[in-house]
Amino acid sequence: MTYSKINNLFGWLTFLIASTVYILTLEPTASYWDCGEFISAAYKLQIVHQPGAPLFLMIGKIFSLFASDPKMIAYCVNISSALSSGATIMFLFWTITALGKKVALKSGEMPDSYHLTAIMGAGLVGALAYAFSDSFWFSAVEAEVYAMSSLSTAVVFWAILKWDAHADEPFADKWLLFIAYVMGLSIGVHLLNLLAIPAMAVVYYFRRTKTATTKGIFISLLLGIVILGVIQYGIIQYMIKIAANFDLLFVNSFGFGFGSGVIFFALLMLGITIYLTYYSIKKNKPVLNMAMLSFILIIFGYSSFAMIVIRAKANPTLNNSNPHDAFSFLSYLNREQYGDRPLAYGQYFDSKPIETVTGANQYRKGESKYEVTGQKQSYEYDRNTLFPRMYSDDSNHPAVYRDWMQLGPQESPTFATNLGWFATYQIGFMYMRYFLWDFAGRQNDSQGIGNYTDGNWISGIKFIDALRLGDQSALPESVLKNKAYNRLFFLPLILGLLGAFWHFKNSQKDAGIVALLFFFTGLAIVIYLNQTPSQPRERDYAYVGSFYAFAIWIGLGVFAVMDWLRKVVTPKMAAGIATVICLLAAPILMASQEWDDHDRSGKSTARDYAKNYLASCAPNAILFTYGDNDTYPLWYVQEVENFRPDIRIVNLSLFDTDWYIDQLRRPFNGSAPLPITMKPNMYQTGTRDVLFYQDFNLEGPQELKDIFEFITSDNAEAKVQYQSGKSENFLPTKNFKMTINPATVLSTKTVNPANRSEIVPEMDWTFSGSYLTKGQLAILDMLVHNNWERPIYFAFTVPNSNFLGLDNYLFNEGFALRLIPKIKGKIESSGPLGETEVVNSSEMYNNMMHKFDWGTIKSAPYLDPESQKMVFLSVNKFNELAKNLIHEGKVDSARNVMKECLKVLPITTTYDPNFALSKFEMISNMYALGMKQQATDLLKQSEKLIQQELDYHASLNKNKENLAGRDIQLNLFVMSQFVEMTNKYGEPALHKELESKMKNYEAKFQMAR
Repeated sequence: MTYSKINNLFGWLTFLIASTVYILTLEPTASYWDCGEFISAAYKLQIVHQPGAPLFLMIGKIFSLFASDPKMIAYCVNISSALSSGATIMFLFWTITALGKKVALKSGEMPDSYHLTAIMGAGLVGALAYAFSDSFWFSAVEAEVYAMSSLSTAVVFWAILKWDAHADEPFADKWLLFIAYVMGLSIGVHLLNLLAIPAMAVVYYFRRTKTATTKGIFISLLLGIVILGVIQYGIIQYMIKIAANFDLLFVNSFGFGFGSGVIFFALLMLGITIYLTYYSIKKNKPVLNMAMLSFILIIFGYSSFAMIVIRAKANPTLNNSNPHDAFSFLSYLNREQYGDRPLAYGQYFDSKPIETVTGANQYRKGESKYEVTGQKQSYEYDRNTLFPRMYSDDSNHPAVYRDWMQLGPQESPTFATNLGWFATYQIGFMYMRYFLWDFAGRQNDSQGIGNYTDGNWISGIKFIDALRLGDQSALPESVLKNKAYNRLFFLPLILGLLGAFWHFKNSQKDAGIVALLFFFTGLAIVIYLNQTPSQPRERDYAYVGSFYAFAIWIGLGVFAVMDWLRKVVTPKMAAGIATVICLLAAPILMASQEWDDHDRSGKSTARDYAKNYLASCAPNAILFTYGDNDTYPLWYVQEVENFRPDIRIVNLSLFDTDWYIDQLRRPFNGSAPLPITMKPNMYQTGTRDVLFYQDFNLEGPQELKDIFEFITSDNAEAKVQYQSGKSENFLPTKNFKMTINPATVLSTKTVNPANRSEIVPEMDWTFSGSYLTKGQLAILDMLVHNNWERPIYFAFTVPNSNFLGLDNYLFNEGFALRLIPKIKGKIESSGPLGETEVVNSSEMYNNMMHKFDWGTIKSAPYLDPESQKMVFLSVNKFNELAKNLIHEGKVDSARNVMKECLKVLPITTTYDPNFALSKFEMISNMYALGMKQQATDLLKQSEKLIQQELDYHASLNKNKENLAGRDIQLNLFVMSQFVEMTNKYGEPALHKELESKMKNYEAKFQMAR
C-alpha cells in the first residue's frame, strides 16, 4: 500500500473516531447561550445576532431536513457541529503528517517502515489530542459556529501545505484559489479563519524565494496582515459601505428607487473585475491575475450573506436588526449594536469626557428617501494612553480593575498598571488559564473570578498546584466531585513543548509558520478583543485556533521522543514505542479525564427550563426576558417545537431599538401583536431614543395615561430645547399611578374573584431611573393600552432594575412574576434572606407541581454550570412557594412542595458552594414542616461540604486567606445558622457538635460570630 493511501486511511480513521465520540456525547437538544437562537434560525432560515452566520445557518437547515420529528431538529443541527469537528481532526491529522514527512524525509523520498510509523503516530497523537481537548470538545457537541469555523481554519492551513508540496508543478496555484474560496465561505460562519492568512503569506514567501532573509520574512508577514485587513475591512465592510453611499446618492440626489445605487455599484464592480482579469491575462500579469481570481472566489464565498438581506425582507419571526437595506445591512455587518472599544489609543476607566465629537451621519430608510437619524458620537477624554487596556467605566468594571491591580479608591491607573492588567488578566487569566486547561488540567467548570476554588488551571501534581492554590490534600468536594476536575499532569503540554523544540531544531521555517498561526489565533485575538472584566461566561472557545496550532506540536512530539529512544532501541521499535507512549500521555489521558464533563448525551436542561418559563404564564401572555439564557432557549421551544406559541417573548436587551419594536407590533406564530399604540415615526431611530427626567415638581403620583400622552406629544410645549438646538420630549415626573377598574381585572381573570377584596383602587409606583429609554417607553404604552387584556410577566431572572419600579405589584407564579393590581403582603423569612417573594400560591403550586417538566436534570450524566445554576434557582422557587403556603396555613401543600423538590432536583449531588444559602432555606422549611429526618440528613450533608470549604481555606496562607474572605464569611454565616437551627428544632447532640466546630473556625479565622 502506498504512503498516500495509508495517510488517507489513517486520516479517515481519525475522522471516524472523533465523529463517533462527538455523536455519542452530543447534546440531544438546544444548549444554553447562542445555540437556541442558531437552531431556531437554521430551522426557518431567520436572522441571528450581528454579524450573522448565514452559511452556518444554511448548512444547519440542510441537516434539519433529516429530522423525523420537530424534537429531533436540534439533534440533527448539533450533528452538523459534530461532523464538522470530526472533519477538523481529519485535516489536522493530514497537516501534522505533511509537516512531519517534510522534516523527516528529503524531498521526493519515500518513508521506510520506521519513518512511516513515526509519521502516522505523530498524526494520530496530535489530531486525537486536539479532538479530546477541553475547549474544542465543548463546541463540537452543540450548535455553535466555532466547530465549523475550526474546520475552515483546518482546511486552509492543510491546503497551503498541499500547495507548498506541489508548488513547482503545473497548476499548483489552484490550491491558492481553493484557499480564497474557502475563506470567502468561512466569512459566512465566523471570521477567526482569516487569522491564518499571515502564516500562509510566510509559507508562500519561503516557497517562492531561494534565500529567505529577515527583511523578506518581515515584509511577507506585513503583506499577510495587509491582506487580512483588506478582506476584513475592505471586502467585508467597505464594499458594503461604498454600495450604501452609492444608494444614498442615487436615491436622495438622483431620485431613483431604493437599491438602484447598490445595483449600479455591483455592475461597476463586475465590470472592473472582468476588465482587470482580462487585462491580467492579455498582458501576462500573473500576480494581478491571481489577485483578481482570488477576489472573485472570495466574493463568491461571501455571497452567502445575500441570505441575510433576502430573508430580512421576508420579515421572519427572528429578524435581528432587520438588515433589509444597504444602511441597515452595513450596521449589521459592523456590529454597531455592540459599540466600539479602543485598541491603539484611548481613555482610562477613570478618564473624564471633556468634549463630544460628532461623526458621520447615520441613515435609515424612509418612505421615499434615506433620512438622517443623527450622527455617530464619541468623546474626547482628559487622559488617554497608548494601548489602552483598562478603559471601561461600565457597571462594576472600575471596581474590578482596582481590586485586580490593587489600586486605591482614588488612585488613577498609569501606563504601567495598564500593561499589568494586560499581562495578568487579559493574557494570564483570559488566555493562558484556558491554554493550560487544555494541556495541563482544569480545576472545575465553575466560572473563574480570580479566587482559589473556581475555574483555575491545575496539573494534578500536588506540590506544584499547592504553590498556587494551597494544600491540595484539603480540597473540598466542590472541586474533587466536579466532573471537570481534570488532571493531565502537564503531559500534553510537555509533549507539545518537546515537539516545538524538535520542530525548530530541524526546520525553523516550518516551525516559525506554526508559531505564527499560534500567535495570530491566540495572543493577537487577546489584543484585538481587549476584554473587560466580569465576562458573562468563560471565553476559551475564542482561542481554539491557537490550541489547534499547539496540537500540531503535540503530534510532532512523537519524533522528539523517538529520537531519544533510538539511542537504546532499534529505529523501528523506537517509532512504535514513542507512538504508544505519546498516545497514552496525551489523547488517551485527555479522553479518560474529560469524557464525563463533555458527555451531554442525557442533558436537556436548557429546553426543559425554557418550557417551564413559558408554562408559568397564562394564555396569550407577554413575557419580558433579559439575557441570552432566558431568551434563546425560549425562542427554540416556540419556533422549533411549537410549545406555547401564544406567548409573546420580549427581550428587554433588544427593546430599545426601533426594528425590534416594529417586529413586536406584528403577529408571531400563535401570538397577537403587542398593544403598542405608538406609530413608527414616534420611536424610529433618532426619535425619543432617551427621555431625560426634568423635575416639574408635580404633586403626587400622576396618571400614567396623561404622562404617556405628554411624553409622546409633538407639541412644542411638551419639549425642551438643548444646547445643540434640538428639541426633545422629557419625563416630567417619576411618580406614576394607574387607576384600577375592579370589573376589568376580574373579567380578564387578572385577579381571582376570591381575591376581590385585595384589588387596589390604584397602582402607584416610583420610576427609579434618571431617564426613560425607548423600550421603557414602549412598556408604558402597553401598560396604558393593554387594559389588562393580556397577562404581563417578567422572567424571574430579569434584574430588579428592569421592573420600572413595579416590584410591589409583581407576584411569583413559577419562573415568571405576574403584574397584578392587588395588595402585596410581606412574609418574614426565618432564614438569612430576609423577606421572600410573595406568590400567587394556587397558580404557582399548579405550575410547579403539575405543569413543569424537570426532564433529565436529576439523571443527566453531566450538568454544565448554567444548569447547576438553574438547580439552586429552582430550589429557591420551591422554598418561596413553601414559605407562602406555610404563611397561608396550607401545611400539607407546603410539605408536598418540599418532597417534590427533593424528588426532581439533584439536591445532594450538587456541590457548588453558592448553593449553601438555598440549601439552608430548604432545611429550615423542612424542619418547620415536621420533616425532621430529611432536614437533619440534608443539614449534615451540607455542613460537611461547608466544613470542607472552611478547612481548605484554613490551609491557605494569610495572604491567600484574605483573598478568599468572601467565601469564608458566607460559609461561616451558614454554619452559624445551622447552629441556631439545631437548637431551635431540638437536635441537642448535633447542636453541641456544630457549636464546638463553629467556635474552632471562628478562632481559626479570627472572626467574631
